[in-house]
Amino acid sequence: MKNIKTGGIRAQQKERTRRNLIKAAFNQLNAEQGFTSLSLREVAREAGIAATSFYRHFRDMDELGLAMVDESGLTLRQLLRQARKRIKKGGSVLRTSITTFIEFIDKNPKVFLLLLRERAGTSSAFRSAIAREIQYFIVELTDYLDNANQIPHHYNEAQAEAMVTIAFNAGAEAIDFDIAQRQKLIEDLIFQLRMISQGAYYLYHKEQIKQSND
Repeated sequence: MKNIKTGGIRAQQKERTRRNLIKAAFNQLNAEQGFTSLSLREVAREAGIAATSFYRHFRDMDELGLAMVDESGLTLRQLLRQARKRIKKGGSVLRTSITTFIEFIDKNPKVFLLLLRERAGTSSAFRSAIAREIQYFIVELTDYLDNANQIPHHYNEAQAEAMVTIAFNAGAEAIDFDIAQRQKLIEDLIFQLRMISQGAYYLYHKEQIKQSND
């Protein structure tokens, strides 16, 4: 029984140290210094462990970076899921979702910087991981649209992909915006995404009319 308890404490300590390493790496990201510039020794030092102890938690810095990408995507997806729950209680789908997204960037600029930079970085592992995270957003939004819209799946999938792409590109601009600029960006995004949504409906109904006339 004592060994089980001790093992549980060690597992918690190991997880805590792992979390501290991820947090330390995020803390050291800034506009000038990307992930590839981070020092293993500096990250370990900020996390409060010896550099040699780093390898008990990650094989190398790349594995740490991939864990950071996974956490970034999961954090944002959880926020957007919460936003969709609020939508069920009343409110605009687009406004609530976009406002949540921009607020996330405002509060977590380093998290978004990681996704933004490594999306076009030199590491194929990073690019694949970020592409996978973005695909998760597309799949979740497609599922939401499938339940909310009375149009075929491939229409919802196409508009979900367009919406996510536009939102991420806008997020890159939002990092350096002030409050007024971000508010304008939110309004512009809502308008653009509404056009995509209405365009999907228009194309679907146009196709239905064409088929009925054939």
